[in-house]
Order: sequence, then structure tokens, then C-alpha cells
Amino acid sequence: MTREAYSFVRMFASEPARDLCVDRHYLLCASAGALRLEAQGRAWLLPPARAALIEAGRPIRVSILQPVTTASVLFDTGFTPPPPAPLTVFDLSPLARALVTECGTWGESDQPLTAYAETLFAALAAVAWRLGEQPSPVVMPVGRSPELRRALQLTEQRLGDEVRFEDLAAEVGLAPRSLARRFSDETGMIWRAALRRMRVLRAIEELAAGDIPITNIAFKVGYASLSAFNAAFQELTGRTPTEYRASFRP
Repeated sequence: MTREAYSFVRMFASEPARDLCVDRHYLLCASAGALRLEAQGRAWLLPPARAALIEAGRPIRVSILQPVTTASVLFDTGFTPPPPAPLTVFDLSPLARALVTECGTWGESDQPLTAYAETLFAALAAVAWRLGEQPSPVVMPVGRSPELRRALQLTEQRLGDEVRFEDLAAEVGLAPRSLARRFSDETGMIWRAALRRMRVLRAIEELAAGDIPITNIAFKVGYASLSAFNAAFQELTGRTPTEYRASFRP
């Protein structure tokens, strides 16, 4: 019989999206690199400062954007109550990080957990479930219609360039007014707001990838000035790019 809770660390190379579904509640963390998760019509980015809590049996789509190391914990459905939501992504607290690290000693095994280990996993679950009640705002709707999904894809491909809404509309075969209505109906935001959010998400990927100067990242994701980039980044995440990068470090 497999343990009621266990941890594992794995390294993955970059790979395209694939579906994932497990029969346990799943706390997924990236200790290096970044993952992209998609479910329920939304997309999340998972750099080292954040974790995803996924309910048992809940299918998600995972994209590995760059080589990544994951540190994950799986909980039997009888060991913990259901998570506060089917899928929630949140910023890891120092306590949660320390507990994930400490639980890493106990991998999958037929041997039962020691009393100490069981207490650690229960503490991690309590902390993670509490954090899951305060999800991160850094999330991107992915749209329902093929035209909008294509428009979002084209926007993402051109973040570092000058992106014109009229050109996107023509490429997906819609009038600008019709595409604007799709954005409002399917994402709840106008295209400019979606573009700004996608630029911040790409910047988070770059921050997680290494020590690229923040000014270079700002220009790479399409900002002409560092001040405008900093303002947009802090508005969405609540932190400056420098503070956010520092949160990746132990």
C-alpha cells in the first residue's frame, strides 16, 4: 500500500503541452524554471515562487516552457479534505517552502510514514490549503472560440514587437469590432488589458529563467521604458520585478 502522502523531485526538459490527471490531491511546485498550467478556460504560470494545488481527478494541461525541476507532494484523498477549489495557484510562504523541502525526504514507498513524517505532511497540507484560499491574480483567460484563442496566440508570439489590434482581427478573419466583443465576452477584459497581462506573464518567465537584467526583460516583452514596465508589473503582482525575482530564491 502506497503511503498516505509522499513527495518527489523530478527534472524535465522543455516539451509541448500534455494532459495530466492524478488520483491524489497534488501540490505542484517548480523549484527551478517555470511551468504553464491550463484548466477551466484559464492559464497560470508557475515559477519557483508559486505552487498549484490540484484536486484529485482534476484534469489539467501542463506545458514545460524551459528545463524545469519540480518538487511535488501527493496526498491521499483520505489523508486530507478536498482543496478549497479544484485548481488554485498561490504564492508560497517561507513556511510552506520549508515544509515542502522537509517532506522531500519521504518518497513513494510501501512503508508507512513515521509519526514525525505524518505530522509534517499534515502541517504542509494545512498551510497549503490555507494559502489556496488566497489565489494569485496572475492568471490569463484562454478563450473559448477558435478565433479568440488564435488571436491570443498571435499576441503572445509578438509581445516584443508593435502589435496592432486591426492586424490581429484581419488574421483571424473577424472585424475589429467583432474581435473586441469576443475579448469582452470570453475573457472579461479588453485586448489592451490582455496584452499587458501577457507581457507581465512573459516577464515572470524571463525572471525565473536566470539573471537577465530587468531592463533587458522590459524591452524584450515590449515596453519602451523601464518605469512603464515596473508600473504594469507591480499593478498585477503587487511587487516590483526585483522583489518578485528575489522571491524565487530560498
